[in-house]
Amino acid sequence: MTKLVEWLLGLSLLCGFWVTLTFDLLGVAMPRACWEVVWPLPVYLLVVFGCYSLATVGYRVATFNDCEEAARELQVQICVAKADLKRRGLRF
Repeated sequence: MTKLVEWLLGLSLLCGFWVTLTFDLLGVAMPRACWEVVWPLPVYLLVVFGCYSLATVGYRVATFNDCEEAARELQVQICVAKADLKRRGLRF
């Protein structure tokens, strides 16, 4: 199961739960205090998802590894390309 399917499944379950409670489809009498928490639940979840996304991106950026070997290989390729362009008459 891919991450997209997992997220969509979780989102659809939460959306179904919210619609059921908000429109009182089960006929359960909720106290006013509970209803005031359930009603803005999508906004709360959006804020939580934003915080999670920001934390994930920050963590991935902080733990990003450098590829020293790839950097050296790229520098060599740049030098070869510059030499080839100089040989063809291009001036830097």
